[in-house]
Amino acid sequence: MVKTVIIKTQGGPEVLTVTDRPVGEPGPGEIRIRHHAVGLNFIDCYQRSGLYKMALPHALGMEAAGVVEAVGEGVTHLKPGDRAAYACQPPGAYTEARVMPAAQVCPLPDGISFEEGAAMMLKGMTVQYLFHRTVPLKAGDTVLFHAAAGGVGLIACQWAKSEGITLIATAGSDAKCQMALEHGATHAINYTTEDFAKRVRELTDGRGVDVVMDSIGASTFEGSLDCLRPVGMMISFGNASGPVPPFDLGKLAAKGSLQITRPTLFVHIARHEDCQAMAKQLFGKVLAGDVKIQIDQRFPLDQVQDAHRALEARKTTGSTILTV
Repeated sequence: MVKTVIIKTQGGPEVLTVTDRPVGEPGPGEIRIRHHAVGLNFIDCYQRSGLYKMALPHALGMEAAGVVEAVGEGVTHLKPGDRAAYACQPPGAYTEARVMPAAQVCPLPDGISFEEGAAMMLKGMTVQYLFHRTVPLKAGDTVLFHAAAGGVGLIACQWAKSEGITLIATAGSDAKCQMALEHGATHAINYTTEDFAKRVRELTDGRGVDVVMDSIGASTFEGSLDCLRPVGMMISFGNASGPVPPFDLGKLAAKGSLQITRPTLFVHIARHEDCQAMAKQLFGKVLAGDVKIQIDQRFPLDQVQDAHRALEARKTTGSTILTV
């Protein structure tokens, strides 16, 4: 039996319950992994709250790192004893050990700790697809990145700097703006004291940015569109302030033939070979020192309710992990 966090109904953090559940043997295409650390992400809150519907009862968690205990028939890229990390469907990472599909579980290099692995997979591969698979970015391009002091944001700041991309960060306090700058952002805007769209125009001499990467959602969406150059790309990849309400597509034409997309990581990593290649690029960035994984909060598994409250209240910086 292993400790596992489940929800029986969707709602606030109080619906998160730690229970004992059995762990079976892996079937074809599966592994059993013993976790050392588990990542915490906003998607976990969306699934818990009901913004993303799911069959209940269900375990939560999309990201973890640990040691492979057993492999099922047909699994060739992992073996018992291997260090491994993942970010993938189905939810169920908030546990001491689990049986799960193997295709999106990645061998974890020795130079990366289990805590770093648990904190970086979902966030780091999100940055990888934003910068390399959603729109072609090159040195000299300019990106506006919201929530830049969070786990995804701090990786994005460093990733941009490593590739010569100008990143304009937004965050909700001067301290968080300073953190983004220290991690490689070219400029930082405190959106609680400044009109970020106006400031972006000033910083770009009126031109606007090539790409906006926005995980905030409803509260920043309209302003984000106003930051784009003609034919610029709006990437809406999260809903921290709530989902973007329906809007008139004609606004995209009126604001300069703008483009918009709503990607998800799980489409990009659906093919085994794509997932492994994305992870290898992420691992390469970390091992080279281009990206450092900052873990600012650690909660024991049985304090998962407090972890969710802190994340939703935007009281966290960098990455947050659950220890098991």
